[in-house]
Amino acid sequence: MAVPKRKVSPHRRGNRRAHDSLKVEAFHECSNCGELKRPHNLCPACGFYNGREVLAPKGI
Repeated sequence: MAVPKRKVSPHRRGNRRAHDSLKVEAFHECSNCGELKRPHNLCPACGFYNGREVLAPKGI
């Protein structure tokens, strides 16, 4: 059975886990209404994408 020969040091363990953290999500301001939205996504508040209306807003 495969068993580690030596204890893994905290530094080596930390280096291995360095890329496991959650990334901070990016948000940009909508150019039409100013609400925060994810980049390259339709604005959920006003329905605009890339300067033109794609969907009618939900409130109307």
